[in-house]
Amino acid sequence: MGGTAVETLREALRGEVLGPQDAGYDEARAIYNAMIDRRPAVIARCADVTDVRAVVRYARESGMDLAVRGGGHSGGGLCLADGSLLLDLSGMRWVRVDPGARTARVGGGSQLGDLDHEAHGFGLGVPAGIMSTTGVGGLTLGGGHGHLTRAYGLTIDSLVAADVVLADGSFVTASADEHPDLYWGLRGGGGNFGVATSFTYALHPVDTVGLAVTLWEPEHIGEVLRWYREFLPAAPENLNGFFATLTVAPGPPFPEEIHGKKMCGVVWCYTGTPSEEELVETFAPVAEPAPPVFHFATPIPYPALQSLFDDLIPKGLQWYWRGDFFDRITDGAIDVHAAFLDTLPTDLSTMHLYPVDGAAHRPGALDTAWAYRDATWSGVIGGISPDPSDADRIRDWAVGYWEALHPHSMGGAYVNFLGADEPPTRVRATYRDHYDRLAEVKRTYDPDNVFHHTQNVVPARG
Repeated sequence: MGGTAVETLREALRGEVLGPQDAGYDEARAIYNAMIDRRPAVIARCADVTDVRAVVRYARESGMDLAVRGGGHSGGGLCLADGSLLLDLSGMRWVRVDPGARTARVGGGSQLGDLDHEAHGFGLGVPAGIMSTTGVGGLTLGGGHGHLTRAYGLTIDSLVAADVVLADGSFVTASADEHPDLYWGLRGGGGNFGVATSFTYALHPVDTVGLAVTLWEPEHIGEVLRWYREFLPAAPENLNGFFATLTVAPGPPFPEEIHGKKMCGVVWCYTGTPSEEELVETFAPVAEPAPPVFHFATPIPYPALQSLFDDLIPKGLQWYWRGDFFDRITDGAIDVHAAFLDTLPTDLSTMHLYPVDGAAHRPGALDTAWAYRDATWSGVIGGISPDPSDADRIRDWAVGYWEALHPHSMGGAYVNFLGADEPPTRVRATYRDHYDRLAEVKRTYDPDNVFHHTQNVVPARG
């Protein structure tokens, strides 16, 4: 079947089509997480919307299993399946900014760095992620949070419209005025409803921002988290800061004497163009819980902040992650974080608490498929290593950490932080009472569950 598909699709598509015997196949099937090693029967690297429609129709007509890849950052590898027809959007990587309307239209295969670069030329940006290599599509469809969330909301709060190829190969635009039910579902419901070939975003003023990194000795994690849980939610919305446990990376800006040491810390983003005096004043409170071992603050172009971690955690590492939402950081949760900071299994393994309050709390609970507008933090535990022999160790650490922390959570997680091996009940917990509405949208636009290589919402019956 794979050989027939290669021949047929090569005749039909402008983009490249690869089978297992073709040069470049192994490179084309590789995704960000090297723990995922799967072999599609065919890879169709679509060049345009017409290619996408042809691939979807071929999958339906031939009965081939269909998987869809945008940026390939799926932690659980949901964009890749053995024996499947892989619809690869990486050739559809483009950005068009309208500075007058303050909007950007972005191809479905684009990465955040593409959007950040083009929008930055006009002093504008979108709240989305913390790494420039993240795919725009998966991040947006899951909801999207990052350095600008407290200032400007979730990524979906800036999503004006999306072009989508549906399960029957038809093409629609979803917005508040066209297919509003699909537009609702796309804003947090993941890739369950079709192939998003482009996104249109409202842009916000962002140019130079204030970056700060503060690190404390691990024995102060309790004092720091008790201070952080009160300080940040009360801070102005233009101040964002995600809390992390980590091993200090060798190299600047960190002094050599702390390289390789376990620490807790906060990576801050001040949205605006702060002066040196404003940075000093804004970050003076970091000394309140305990004296920092390290504190660094500087103005920085927003795209530079977005690419800060690209070299530290490049494509090709072993990953296992799990997440949860939190409305508070309990004393019991602090004890868990302290225990697992002591047992970080590798130098790259980490835990992050991303703020999802501020502007992200302003939309109504029913306005989008994102079901946790009452959450204050989105947490993720990441076991990471360059060594394949560490795969079991980092997975066991992440799962053990999550099991100890989960009782202190709200029950569900940011859908992009769900582990691939978690049960369907976790998807339901993530969407709360929105699940049944999502299932109705699924029945309308994908009744046969063609797009099931997702954190899957099953079509409603009847």
